[in-house]
Amino acid sequence: MRQTGFFHHIGTFLLLAATVLLIITDISAPVVNSISMLKVDLNDRETTLDRHPRVTFGTFGWCVQDTMASGNDFCSRSQVGYDPVAIVEENVHDVNFSDYAADTAKGLTHVMILHPIATGLAFIAFLLALGAGVVGSLLASLVALLTFIVTLVVLITDFVSFSIIKSQINQADNGSRAEWGAASWTILVSAICSLLATIVVFFTCCSARLHHKRDRRAAKDVPEGYGAPVARRRRWWK
Repeated sequence: MRQTGFFHHIGTFLLLAATVLLIITDISAPVVNSISMLKVDLNDRETTLDRHPRVTFGTFGWCVQDTMASGNDFCSRSQVGYDPVAIVEENVHDVNFSDYAADTAKGLTHVMILHPIATGLAFIAFLLALGAGVVGSLLASLVALLTFIVTLVVLITDFVSFSIIKSQINQADNGSRAEWGAASWTILVSAICSLLATIVVFFTCCSARLHHKRDRRAAKDVPEGYGAPVARRRRWWK
């Protein structure tokens, strides 16, 4: 791997970056209140310098911030799948969803279980690529490709699910505003990193294999005894 070591290190770094970005997505609300896939700023008439009421949706739940008199946040327990439409209708005025939209958004939240699975795959690919030879690099590229596929699937379902919520709130024109949260962008960038890592690591694997074959062919073409030290003749007086 010495011929392509620099590019291999780039691929390894991309896998590490993908792992870290996916972890950020995994710990979104309700684990970390301020990290969200989608954030909904509630009626702007209730917003003051000290209070910014909002609802944040994450991988395994949601949080309602700055709506209580005490100023404390209320968060759901961590769970696989939840009903984002019901949370919006409880906290946002004059917004309605069809049964189809509500069922679709709720059903797609169950697919978010793929977030930690993608994180684990990215970490495994990183370990395989870390100081690996040709075989390890090949395995790393295959696992990185699987990571990209899983991340892409959950990325699409995330955006479809929360696009339903976002568009309906913003069209209601009731003072509330929905925006994409940081966790949506971290999973997008992680998908890009895992795709680039797949290409780079596979390239270094193939390149190292070609260099290895070339070195063996060159060694076979050297005549036998060529380059060997010549034995000095022993003088009669020695």
